[in-house]
Amino acid sequence: MRPAIERADVSDAPVITALTGELLEEIQAAIGERVFRFDAALNQARMEEALESGRCVVFVARGPHAGSEPLGFLALCEAFALYAEGSFGIITELYVRPPHRGRGLGSALLAAAREHARHQGWSRLEVTTPPLPAFSRTLGFYEREGFAISGGRKLRCLIGGAQAP
Repeated sequence: MRPAIERADVSDAPVITALTGELLEEIQAAIGERVFRFDAALNQARMEEALESGRCVVFVARGPHAGSEPLGFLALCEAFALYAEGSFGIITELYVRPPHRGRGLGSALLAAAREHARHQGWSRLEVTTPPLPAFSRTLGFYEREGFAISGGRKLRCLIGGAQAP
């Protein structure tokens, strides 16, 4: 049976926040370092605002039966760059709970993101993997899904009162 892929609304913010917490914990456990601060209440409020404003689009994967628990999600936002020939999508998070991996959920979530991108007229989707080599399997997944390494490394600069964890 196929999973249900649904576009999230504000009522899904608590589950998206919980899944994000699971994702960040998995990354930190794999790399052996605490690199994220995660305040569930604050992040839920942020997700509610992002979904309400349309700044962020999220797709949730659920089991095939009505009311099934969420098994994963994909979040994406619009960006603009001349190198990308205009507007494009950035996948900010993609997570499938470990017991449900290898069943096509990630591919189904990416298919929903691609369809959304086509509808928006975006030129491409971009994604950054968690740190390698701990997440080389993740990189392989994206490559099998048609993504190609486009160079560089992700860098950040904290602004204002933001502090590193």
